[in-house]
Amino acid sequence: MEDISLINELAWITFPHTYQELLSPGQIDFMMDWMYSETNLQKQISEDGHIYFLAFKGDEPAAYLSIQPEAEDIYHLQKIYVLPSYQGQKLGKLLFNHAIKSIKEIHPTPCQMRLNVNRYNTKAVDFYIHMGMKKIFEGDFDIGHGYLMTDYIMALDI
Repeated sequence: MEDISLINELAWITFPHTYQELLSPGQIDFMMDWMYSETNLQKQISEDGHIYFLAFKGDEPAAYLSIQPEAEDIYHLQKIYVLPSYQGQKLGKLLFNHAIKSIKEIHPTPCQMRLNVNRYNTKAVDFYIHMGMKKIFEGDFDIGHGYLMTDYIMALDI
């Protein structure tokens, strides 16, 4: 809980950077409030079961990850973002593998990890395919205020 302001700070760097070419400034602002306001981060952790992890390079925060139980045998990789200055240093792979390890600790029997990824974010889609995930469906999800998330849902059996 004490890391909420740090997650918020990292999100204000990583999220707009990631989506500046894919989403309008209005949608980025809307989604930042919806997903990353300190109040909503608090709710995600205390009510929705999100588990956040932070990655550091030395003493510097560099990335974050969030997983959430979704159903009996399904966990959702909600967020995985690396600061632009640390991209290309294998932190995404490290966090992805940490998500799998953490899910296995919580749920030692076979289960599935899923995630939503913007289908036009080819860098992320390619990364998840490289990590062994498969596209299981796609959808346009109404998130309010006239905005859609145009996502692939990807899955990995673990």
